[in-house]
Amino acid sequence: MSSKSIFLLAIIMGGITTLLFNNYLKNSTAPTAAIVTENTVEIIVAAEPLKKNERITAEKLEFKTIPESALHPQTLMTKEELEGLFVTADMQTGEAFFSHRVQSEEDEKLFISRKVKPGYRAVSVSVNYVESVSTLTEPEDLVDIIFTETIEKEDKEEIVTKLLFEKVRVLAVGRKMVEPTSPESYSEYSTVTLELTPADAIKIVNVSERGSIHLMLNSRIDEPSDNSSK
Repeated sequence: MSSKSIFLLAIIMGGITTLLFNNYLKNSTAPTAAIVTENTVEIIVAAEPLKKNERITAEKLEFKTIPESALHPQTLMTKEELEGLFVTADMQTGEAFFSHRVQSEEDEKLFISRKVKPGYRAVSVSVNYVESVSTLTEPEDLVDIIFTETIEKEDKEEIVTKLLFEKVRVLAVGRKMVEPTSPESYSEYSTVTLELTPADAIKIVNVSERGSIHLMLNSRIDEPSDNSSK
């Protein structure tokens, strides 16, 4: 073999060796992808769209697995702590429940507009100590309403008293809208908010301007019935 051929072969072999060595260095220094297993948790999400003020039931809830790092500190985790609560804003399917987006039934009752049944209105009337059964009337009591007025008849005054309504639901006394669940300090009030139909609400406002009204407290043992006017 001529010296020229040997020189050419050496150059080729050197190039191959250099290429193989560089590939080896590249593979040996390349970062190895770390296999990371992230912890996950199960949370409760809405199984269907929910409207504002809608009550949460078990059928409207489902589980969803998310990375633990994505867990919000206010996320509610169990069905037990959600059932029976109300959502405070519209929710879409798959949304998580946060503590600031739900409220209890007692919180719900604190909004007088949410206590009023469909077709009825809340109307407040002034009462004094005697007229309100010594201010012993409480929210959710049922009362009969008596109206008294003085009528001038043949140069003399005549006092007329009649029963206006029976078993009217009391929504609030003063600013108290939730019935007491434990002994509490005595407090007086000067207004009572009642649940009446629009027509009956107008009627009671009219008669309260003409005379005085008294409340008769019904027993809670009696079966409640719808408001009825006389």
